[in-house]
Amino acid sequence: MNNALQTLKERGFYAQCTDPEALSALMDAGPVSFYEGTDPTGPSLHIGHLVPFFAGRHLLAAGHRFIVLVGGGTARIGDPSGKTETRQMLSYDTLDANAASIQAQLTRFLGPVTGAAGTVNFANNKDWLAGLNYIDFLREIGSHFSVNRMLSFESYKMRMETGLSFIEFNYQLLQSYDYLQLYRRQGCRLQIGGDDQWGNIVAGADLIRRIEGAEVYGLTFPLITRADGKKMGKSEKGAVFLDPAKTAVYDFFQYWRNIQDADLRRFLLMFTFLPVDECEALAAPGKNPNEAKERLAWEVTALIHGKDEADKALAGVRAVFGDRLGGDCLSGDRSALPTVSLPRSRFEAGYPVVELLSDAKLAVSRSEARRLVEQGGAFVQAPSGGLAAIAALNAAIGIDALDDRGELILRAGKKRYCRVVTG
Repeated sequence: MNNALQTLKERGFYAQCTDPEALSALMDAGPVSFYEGTDPTGPSLHIGHLVPFFAGRHLLAAGHRFIVLVGGGTARIGDPSGKTETRQMLSYDTLDANAASIQAQLTRFLGPVTGAAGTVNFANNKDWLAGLNYIDFLREIGSHFSVNRMLSFESYKMRMETGLSFIEFNYQLLQSYDYLQLYRRQGCRLQIGGDDQWGNIVAGADLIRRIEGAEVYGLTFPLITRADGKKMGKSEKGAVFLDPAKTAVYDFFQYWRNIQDADLRRFLLMFTFLPVDECEALAAPGKNPNEAKERLAWEVTALIHGKDEADKALAGVRAVFGDRLGGDCLSGDRSALPTVSLPRSRFEAGYPVVELLSDAKLAVSRSEARRLVEQGGAFVQAPSGGLAAIAALNAAIGIDALDDRGELILRAGKKRYCRVVTG
């Protein structure tokens, strides 16, 4: 097997391939242009979206040419794959703004890579989809598709139970057309993606074979779930976004720092670029898993947010972890903690604890804040520097709770912290 493909297999990026032997021979013969697409249905990717792009960086490092397709055209319809209901329709202006934001995120992530690095090229399928003549498209492309075969793919079968709109039914034709366009424009011979895209990828390869008489390939990766069965990239607060305005860098770091031991080896291999033997050593039986989780969290945070932000997050995590161990580390560097600014006057008057927890975004509502206190999950910085449980619903946090910097630390549950600054 080609070395780059072997690397993907060793690190867990391998589910299905249309023709492994032929693809391996093609990649051995020289650089291959490959593509992965993402629809700009939101202004930021979350970490679950990045699995194919981590794989793409390995191929890029091996010298292959990465075409990143931003789906400004397909997002106008919405991909039904893996979804139980129709996506919300967004305005074209919103989709364009989302596309620019996502391209900037991926440009940073795919920046300089090690090895005999290939090239990265961005494309937007709006360029060839927005002006399509529907009748001509049906004649040229639609005539090559079998409805019976389309309905046999899992992505459509799942939706038949809850309802599949006609506009979504067209998605596979458009994604196949993307592959055809990239083959014609840039000589693309490989499409990669999550395993839920298998049907769309196979359809695209088949379309190129029918129209161009050429062999192209598809490679999919497992859909990643955590050891607890939850979807990768989801936390108790929601999706773990790349945009620090949506997921604070500290919370991003903490997501990785708090993974289950059973996920450690797999995530080190997939979400870092550390050598395989180093990943194996970090996750070896008998080693302290917390040290390996800290390394994992730092590596991923540095990839997404830069080394300086990763260092700050690490310092913040070590500060608050000290409190859990009974030490007074909350007086250290807390700048990486999620921070909210609240009026000093509220503390002078006595800040009702339920309102404080809600205003600090440690609870999404006041009713949730009340439950947090009732269940013993709310903590506030004590004068000694540690954290004390808030026992009463009618408690009010006064000015005396602020330290000499006019700050206060709150905690919800075991892991979520907030630094309150006053002005």
